[in-house]
Amino acid sequence: MGLKDTISLMRQQLKELSEDLEKSCRGYKAAAVRVRTGTVRFAKLAKIYRKESVAEEKKAYKE
Repeated sequence: MGLKDTISLMRQQLKELSEDLEKSCRGYKAAAVRVRTGTVRFAKLAKIYRKESVAEEKKAYKE
């Protein structure tokens, strides 16, 4: 997966999390569950982003 793909996925997940968070605040229990599982998935994606961004930095530094 490339850095641009990862960023795109992160934006998509943040949008979904935001929507479910609003529903959760209104009392929807299923949305609260989706927020909890979504944050775990987002954390994993954030780790991937960190690795890819560091690799891109090193790549740009060498050139």
